Amino acid sequence: MFKIFGAINYLIVVFLNAFTDLGHKIIIQNTIFKVYDGDILIVLTTVVNALILLPFIMMFSPSGFLADRFAKNSIMKHSAAFAVLITLVITYAYYEGLFLLAFGMTFLLALQSALYGPAKYGYIKELFGIRFITSANGAVQAVTTLAILSGIIFYTVLFEGAYSPNAKHEHEVLQSIAPLGWLLVAGSLIEWFLASKLPTTMQEVSQRSFHFKRYIRGEYLFKNLTTLKRKPEVYRAIVGLGLFWSISQVVLAIFGEYAKSKLGVTNTIYVQGVMALAGLGIVTGSLLAAKYSKYFINMGLVSIGAFGITLLVFSIPFVHSMNVMAMMFMSFGVFAGFLMVPLNAQIQFLSPRVHLGTVIAGSNFIQNIFMFFFLVLTTLFAYFGMNSDSLFFIMAGVGAYLFWLLFQRYDVDTFWAIMEIFGRTRHIYHYVGLENIPKEGGVLLLGNHVSWLDWIVVQLPLKRKINFMMDKEIYHWWGFHAIFKKGETIPISNKASKDAFAEAHKRLEEGKIVGIFPEGKISDDGVLGKFYRGYEIIPKDYNGVIVPFFIEGMFGSTFSKYKPKQKKSFFKRRVITVHYGKAISKDTKTEDVKKIIQNLKEKYE
Repeated sequence: MFKIFGAINYLIVVFLNAFTDLGHKIIIQNTIFKVYDGDILIVLTTVVNALILLPFIMMFSPSGFLADRFAKNSIMKHSAAFAVLITLVITYAYYEGLFLLAFGMTFLLALQSALYGPAKYGYIKELFGIRFITSANGAVQAVTTLAILSGIIFYTVLFEGAYSPNAKHEHEVLQSIAPLGWLLVAGSLIEWFLASKLPTTMQEVSQRSFHFKRYIRGEYLFKNLTTLKRKPEVYRAIVGLGLFWSISQVVLAIFGEYAKSKLGVTNTIYVQGVMALAGLGIVTGSLLAAKYSKYFINMGLVSIGAFGITLLVFSIPFVHSMNVMAMMFMSFGVFAGFLMVPLNAQIQFLSPRVHLGTVIAGSNFIQNIFMFFFLVLTTLFAYFGMNSDSLFFIMAGVGAYLFWLLFQRYDVDTFWAIMEIFGRTRHIYHYVGLENIPKEGGVLLLGNHVSWLDWIVVQLPLKRKINFMMDKEIYHWWGFHAIFKKGETIPISNKASKDAFAEAHKRLEEGKIVGIFPEGKISDDGVLGKFYRGYEIIPKDYNGVIVPFFIEGMFGSTFSKYKPKQKKSFFKRRVITVHYGKAISKDTKTEDVKKIIQNLKEKYE
């Protein structure tokens, strides 16, 4: 992925854009933190966040139009040049102690980001392509968060170093830290230079035009919102991101007051440092999400992320140690990465290229509407005396709704995501021949059986879900029956095998994958046993093929029947390889299938 021309350049531009925007926000927030307390502190912090959100709401239609009409790298270049002018004005405001001007420039800096955003994220699909869309999103999210994390630490440490304890008013604080403005200017200049070097990836020139009157009348807004709702999967992902960012914004807005009033922490380095650890967690979570989405966009991660976020937000009022709080914020970030990367990748993947800018702008619009609404509520609650504990509990309730919204759609994916996370703690997986499995049509998967986890190992790299045939007694195991039923497994017994194979035929006709272990049991010695001919009675009138496979490395593991006398180190992960053979005719006889799998075994073992 990083060998693609312009990839490294693009990621540096993304980093600098977030780093510079965050730098000014941190300086303003820390100025407010030093001067004000209590409800006023929460209200002003919320207003700062609102100034950043409003441009994304206002610029929904124009930013989407620009990203679809012009080359996205050109938009990034011109936006970066605009940022240079803005940071020069901000630096002037610092030196003159013009707090209101500096405060207001927060809005203007966010305005250029709002115009910049759809082009920046739409560029991912154009530059990296479908193959790397999840990995690229993981990298972008990690780089953006790293920029936020380093920006928080960098500007907060410099702020505290330059801050004069004698400064009691806003203008005095700003004048004491004024030289930091030149760092904002330098960051913008480098960003502009690198953005001007990005390659043009626009495949065809759009002839669209923008009419200001239609924009004022809201016609574009209605039209673009209709575009967003055309694909329910895209809209669900956008709403999910909106709820997540709403929770995050409120938590960050009230944590400063919570730390100051409940934990007695007044040093901005400690407060911002704890929140910055969420950024480190997001980097970790984003990279893990990209790893777990190596073969397809792993949507099961989003439910896990929502559940973890809800649990952590609910727990904050019960924690009174900054050290424990630091670990919680880092965990929050990991779960956030699990949620953000797949949802963003899903939006980009499912959106047609011609409307990609509009969809991403619409995603920004809805997310920021959510965040702005929640920040207004936070301001009202704080104004009328609601304490931070209550606000944390309310956000936990929102998190519970987010989890339910995502889990009801991705429940099966969530199960497989959990299996993969736990599996990768003990195993290293390699898959050979995945291209041999057709993207559509009926597929009969036949392979060796050496452990209780074979069905999990075979499924993990496949987006299409396998309908495994399973012993009826195991199928009805207490506590697992609901999972097996939801996973569309097919129960089979000696007395009802014909019904089971009839059901397998029905699934194959529907274009599904049916998995069978022809040995009928787990191997005791690792040698291919007798292959039963049951699958041969499945009618051959479906449109599909047989794909043989061989599992290597599971024999002798904890979950196999054979237990070697000399066990491997607990800390050494077992290497598991699954070899998928070339598709063969559905008329292939049992003995021939066994020979093919035996050949795979001898070739790779």
